Amino acid sequence: MAQPRISAYLPPDIDPTKAPLAFGRRALPKLNEELQSPELLMQQRALMALCDLVHDPEKVYQAIALGFLDNLKTLLVHHDQTVRQKTTEVLSIMALHSIGRQGLIQSGVISALTGLLDDPVDICRKNIHQIFDMMAKLPEGAGGVLRAGLIPPLVLKLKTELDEVQELILDTLSNCLRVEVSEALAAGAVTVLKEKLSHPSTAIRSKAAWVLLEISSHAEGKIAVCKEGVIPLLVSLLEDTQPEGQVNTTGALMFAAVTPQGRYSAMGAETIPPLLKLVAEETSKARLNAIKTLTLLAELPEGRQTLLDHRATFQRCLDDPSEAVQRAAQIAITVIEWKP
Repeated sequence: MAQPRISAYLPPDIDPTKAPLAFGRRALPKLNEELQSPELLMQQRALMALCDLVHDPEKVYQAIALGFLDNLKTLLVHHDQTVRQKTTEVLSIMALHSIGRQGLIQSGVISALTGLLDDPVDICRKNIHQIFDMMAKLPEGAGGVLRAGLIPPLVLKLKTELDEVQELILDTLSNCLRVEVSEALAAGAVTVLKEKLSHPSTAIRSKAAWVLLEISSHAEGKIAVCKEGVIPLLVSLLEDTQPEGQVNTTGALMFAAVTPQGRYSAMGAETIPPLLKLVAEETSKARLNAIKTLTLLAELPEGRQTLLDHRATFQRCLDDPSEAVQRAAQIAITVIEWKP
């Protein structure tokens, strides 16, 4: 079912063209004073002006030095939805800059944003998830998201949020779960992600596979993925034509197949034919992951027996422009031809 796109348009009674834009080094101190004003209209106009100014990294640096972030954190809980919308927009623009991300991490903005997870205004929620996404790209930002206890609520929000917000949540989780997965597993992340593998949106299916890839890179994650019966669904996604989706799906299968249970599950789901198809496609981005996954399956007697008839597919990879693909193909051939 199609969903409405989140609109960033302001209420009809707010005219951003009347916001007084200030220039020069004295502009930011004045705006900082206006943010603390009891007058709603002055706060709104100051925020609109600030949205324009913080596109400049130098202005972001100055704003942080002047203590803007403390005032912006206060405005996150404002009763007026326009103030909340523009405050989250300012922070999301600041998060686009390296200096902004560092400032947001150090000032504790991540924890302050948690109160807006249930904001009734769609654009406010979208803005905060854009901030989480940008922050989680940094190791210290991902750590901040984890320390704020955001992983369980983010997993739960995957069940109810709009599609475009779900994409941002999946991006955030993929970076955070690279660090630690126990909270996500305890919150039932694998079950939720399994459902997302059947989502109508190609982007959401691909990103869900990416998060499962990160989960499967941890020992406890591999166990959970196998236990929840995720592998057959991953195999069905190998038919997706979207390159990134194939890379993510084959990567998740590769990590899951490291365990004996994962290999047997993959064999039962008839994984070999679609993986061989990807190996044969010289332009496939998923080629390397597919070869490595097939190498793991060749460790099973039935897998080795099946792949013996397809050695030519791997031999052609020995001339691949990628040295990584060449090495993986050589290892695959060695495993397939091994005799007890």
